[in-house]
Amino acid sequence: VLWVMYWCSGYGVIKAAQNVLDLLQYLITPVGVLMARHEEGLHQENWDTGSCCPLLAMAILGTLLTGSGILYCLKAQKPAPPLPVPEDRRQSMSRQPSFTYSEWTDIKPEDFLDLDPVPETPVFDCSMDIKAEADPATLTVKPVGLQERRGSNVSLTLDMCTPGCTEPYGYVMSPREQSAREYLQSASNILTKQELHERALDSFSLQTEFFEIPMNFVDPKEYDIPGLVRKNRYKTILPNPHSRVCLTSTDQEDPLSSYVNANYLRGYGAEEKAYIATQGPTVNTVSDFWRMVWQQRSPIVVMITNIEEMNEKCTEYWPEERVIYEGIEIIVDQVIHADDYRLRHITLKSGEEERKLKHYWYTSWPDQKTPDNAPPLLQLVQEVEEARQCAEENAGPMIIHCSAGIGRTGCFIATSIGCKQLKNEGVVDILRTTCQLRLDRGGMIQTCEQYQFVHHVLSLYEKQLSHTAEE
Repeated sequence: VLWVMYWCSGYGVIKAAQNVLDLLQYLITPVGVLMARHEEGLHQENWDTGSCCPLLAMAILGTLLTGSGILYCLKAQKPAPPLPVPEDRRQSMSRQPSFTYSEWTDIKPEDFLDLDPVPETPVFDCSMDIKAEADPATLTVKPVGLQERRGSNVSLTLDMCTPGCTEPYGYVMSPREQSAREYLQSASNILTKQELHERALDSFSLQTEFFEIPMNFVDPKEYDIPGLVRKNRYKTILPNPHSRVCLTSTDQEDPLSSYVNANYLRGYGAEEKAYIATQGPTVNTVSDFWRMVWQQRSPIVVMITNIEEMNEKCTEYWPEERVIYEGIEIIVDQVIHADDYRLRHITLKSGEEERKLKHYWYTSWPDQKTPDNAPPLLQLVQEVEEARQCAEENAGPMIIHCSAGIGRTGCFIATSIGCKQLKNEGVVDILRTTCQLRLDRGGMIQTCEQYQFVHHVLSLYEKQLSHTAEE
């Protein structure tokens, strides 16, 4: 190394070697001998200032560079710490929709409006809040109220019930929450017939619009009811307090006996208590469900979930033939099997009073997705509406539920309201309807895929209306 340093300083090969030997001799010579030589004036020619200074300078520089290089290598080998992730950031993914833009099978394509060609499967990018391969029962969401960020789908990202907080909670609405409430109360986007058809295929605009809508979930701290965990299928999906359904109870000191995870929802024209959206009954809440059906005088129940989808989504709360829950007798009179749903005609008895109930079980709608095609769902919406119009005059709201009572349930109710608006006004405001539903029950219509599917179904319904009018 010393030889290279001398050689780089301009010394020749032999001279550089000689200087190295002289330096070594100098270093190993005792101090006393060196002092004697100095006094005698014996100076080595090679160790004058001109030869030593470059050597010392290069030695210092080499030491600094070598040390810096070693430190750099050690630092490079140490793994960098992960970047901090915001607490409320959730994993997302994009997927292609499960539905196809299919037409009515009994109407010729040329009878439809002259629209641009429609791809069989529209491709649109919707950020989801869970991984498709994940088990929803093992996932969690941070429970927040109106402060939930706009655009968060939460998309059935739910975890199963665990004991919750029962501490008293004084709630004051923040400016951000106030802004979210104002958005839900005022947002509107009225679509004409042609705009509806175009909008149904504009995935980017629909995604942008959907992500602006606050979810309006309920903070669990708003409920101070001991044992409430036993009454909720998902601990983060709770009924909004102002519109929740309360069961009549003989025990006024037990608030749990009057609790059911269900909300009244407004219908077309802001009709009060037109629907009840609720969770799929659990083993612990079957009797509460039938109490609600009887108390509300509901003529129709629409179930939009399978019993199991990866895990249990709803318990089988109806009997094969006959059962009694808390004095209410449920008798299945007839079961009709259609292609996409089953219809049960049920008789309810309590004391001397007897009522009729229609139970529609739609089985062709996968969890967190949309049906493979729209016409069967649209036909079910229309059939349910006809059955509602034929119900007794004093009949109460129809009950709609899936598993959590917000995703598929929201799509069905929004479609029902949109069909009435299109038929009566010739226009539709799906954004306003979604906001109205979320004011009554948080999270209604959970994903942008579902939001686009509602537009798609209503677009087909408008084509059906136009075709009928032309005939």
